[in-house]
Amino acid sequence: MLVYHGSLEKVVCPKILAPSRTLDYGAGFYTTTSFEQAQKWVARKITAQQNGYVNAYEWDEHTTKLQICKFMFPDAAWVEFVMKNRLDKNYAHEYDIVWGPVANDRVYAAFALFEQDILDIDALIKELRTYKLVDQILFHTEKAVRTLTFKEAQEIWA
Repeated sequence: MLVYHGSLEKVVCPKILAPSRTLDYGAGFYTTTSFEQAQKWVARKITAQQNGYVNAYEWDEHTTKLQICKFMFPDAAWVEFVMKNRLDKNYAHEYDIVWGPVANDRVYAAFALFEQDILDIDALIKELRTYKLVDQILFHTEKAVRTLTFKEAQEIWA
């Protein structure tokens, strides 16, 4: 399976970097199966004088020696997992890989309503399931990152 990572650089050797903010699935190397989503991620970072890259990697999703958590769609377990990661910078989970829906701007708005107790968990999930969400795959451990094989980097301009 091909997975993509949007970056300002060619990333031949993926690394896990400490994030400057809380993220949906915690610290790690984020990818997606959607080239378009990776392109959107990098497009937010580039300027008129700068380019970026969509890096492509081969990954065997049937790797058996890794702890993989896969959320098929937004549900209560996914919401709880995302909220733990977003609200606690020190939250730690035991997974090598976490795979599930990516939170876009509309999802962030729905989560904000949930955090303010305007939506309850059932209303939030009902709302989220109306959205067409692409996926994100977090490679959380060095062991997981080593399962990626770099294929190419496509240059993206503003």
